[in-house]
Amino acid sequence: MTMNKTFGSMLIIAGTTIGAGMLALPLASAGLGFTAATLTMFAIWALMIYTALLMLEVHQHADQNATLHSLAHQLLGRKGQVIASFAMMFLFYALCAAYIAGGGDQLNDKLNNWMGLNVAPQVGVISFTLIIATAVSIGTHSVDIVNRILFTLKVIALAVMLGLLVPHVQGQHLVDMPVQNGLIISALPVIFTSFGFHGSIPSIVRYVGLDIKVLRKIMVIGSAVPLIIYILWQIASQGVLSQPDLMASTTLGSFINTLSEMLHNPLVSRSVSVFADLALATSFLGVSLGLFDFLSDILSRDNQVKGRLQTALVTFIPPLGFALFYPQGFITALGYAAVALVVLAIFLPVAMVNVQRKQQTDLGYRVRGGTPALIAVTGAGILIISAQFLQMAGLIPAVG
Repeated sequence: MTMNKTFGSMLIIAGTTIGAGMLALPLASAGLGFTAATLTMFAIWALMIYTALLMLEVHQHADQNATLHSLAHQLLGRKGQVIASFAMMFLFYALCAAYIAGGGDQLNDKLNNWMGLNVAPQVGVISFTLIIATAVSIGTHSVDIVNRILFTLKVIALAVMLGLLVPHVQGQHLVDMPVQNGLIISALPVIFTSFGFHGSIPSIVRYVGLDIKVLRKIMVIGSAVPLIIYILWQIASQGVLSQPDLMASTTLGSFINTLSEMLHNPLVSRSVSVFADLALATSFLGVSLGLFDFLSDILSRDNQVKGRLQTALVTFIPPLGFALFYPQGFITALGYAAVALVVLAIFLPVAMVNVQRKQQTDLGYRVRGGTPALIAVTGAGILIISAQFLQMAGLIPAVG
C-alpha cells in the first residue's frame, strides 16, 4: 500500500506540474534557442526541488495534517500566516478559475464538434467542475486513482504528439543561439510557473505520512518527470520550427496551426488538443486538492461528509462563478501568478526553515547548503519577481 501511495503521489506531483502551460514553453523560450532554454529549465527545476525539500524539513516537526496556513502561523506568526494565506488563495483561486474556463471550453468543444451535440457553453464549464470537484471531495485516494487514469491517457497523447513531430526535427534548429541575452530574463517567470507544485506538498504529506525518505523520492522523481517531458517537447517543437517561425507564433493557436500546416497533418492539432485537455484536468486536480486541504484547515472543517461538502463549496464555487461571469478578471490575475508562486514556493519555505533551524536543537532531516544556499535561493526569487514586473512595465520584452 505504501508503494502504491508513493507511485500515486509521484503522479500527482507530475500531473499538477504538467499543465496546459507546457504548451506555451516553446513560445516563451523561442528567442532563447534550445540549449539556453534547456539549461534554464534545469536551473529552475533545481531551484524548485530544493525549496520542496525545504518544505519537507519544515513538515518533519509539524503534525502530519499541517497545511501551509498552520505551518506559517507556527513559525512566522500572524503576519506570516496572513501573507501565506493570501499568496496561496490568490494563486490557487486564479489557477482554478483559469482551469475551469479553459477545461470547460475544451469539453464544450468536444461535446459539440466531436459528439455532434448542441449544448450551451455553461454546460461544459459546470460539468468539468463537477467531475473534478467530486474526485477532490471524496479524498486524496480518489484523486490518486483519477489522476492515474488521466495521466496515462496524457502520456499516450504526448507519445502520439511527439511521434508526429520528432521525425521532422532538424538538428540545425536546435543549435540556434539566443536572439537577445535579455530574453533569458524575460522567459524566467513562464518557465518558473511551469514547475509549480508546492501547494500540493501538504496534501501529499497527509496522504503518505511523515516518512522523509519516501517524501524526498516523491518530490525528486515526481518533479523530474515534467523536466524530462518538457525537454522532449522542446526538442520536438523547437526542432521542427525555425527560431523566426516560433517567434512569429505569438499565440498558442497560431503555434499549433503553424505546426499542422507545416507537416500537412491535422492529427497534430487534434493530438495537441487532447493533450491540452488532459493537462488541464490533471493540473486542476492537483491544484484544487491543495486548495481544498488548505481551506479545510483555515475553516476547521472535519473529515466527515458534511465538513468535506462545506469545504468543497468554498473551494469550487468562487472560481466557478468567476469562470462563468468574470473570466477575464482572473485570466488577467494569472499575469501575477509567478509573483504569488515565488512567495509560496521560495520566500515562505526559506523563511520558515530559517526560523525552525534557530528554534530546533534536534534538527533531524536538514537540507544541505546552509545559509549561503538560502540566500542564493532568495536572490533567485527576487530575480523572477523583478523579471515579471519589468515585463509589465514594458522595460524588457514580454514572452509566453
